[in-house]
Amino acid sequence: MIIVKATSDSEAGVMPEEKLIAEMAAYHEELAKAGVLLDASGLQASAKGWRIKYDGASRTVIDGPFTEAKELIAGYTLIQVKSKGEALEWTRHFPNPAVDGKQGEIEVRQLFELEDFGPSDAIERFREMGVGVER
Repeated sequence: MIIVKATSDSEAGVMPEEKLIAEMAAYHEELAKAGVLLDASGLQASAKGWRIKYDGASRTVIDGPFTEAKELIAGYTLIQVKSKGEALEWTRHFPNPAVDGKQGEIEVRQLFELEDFGPSDAIERFREMGVGVER
């Protein structure tokens, strides 16, 4: 998963210019042509979201906005590749996601697959739902 880190602009609701949208479209078209693109989307500012804080069985709803933009996510791209090296190569070409070419950051994380967990009834339930199944 390629995680686009939020910026003060994305948290303020500043929309990307056409140039950046075009660069992102071209990049994602390349991923799709290569057969590695699973999903991609931008996220609205945290002011339109909320968090659920858990304390044992108790849950508390905390409305956004959240203070540290650098700790937030502005969007993501989900790819499925054969190796870390291939993922690294794709992410080196990811366009700078920041508005006006300012400082931007992406983070890359590997998702767990059902095979990463030991066999169990709960894992089988996920498998039956089609969750975590390779495409």
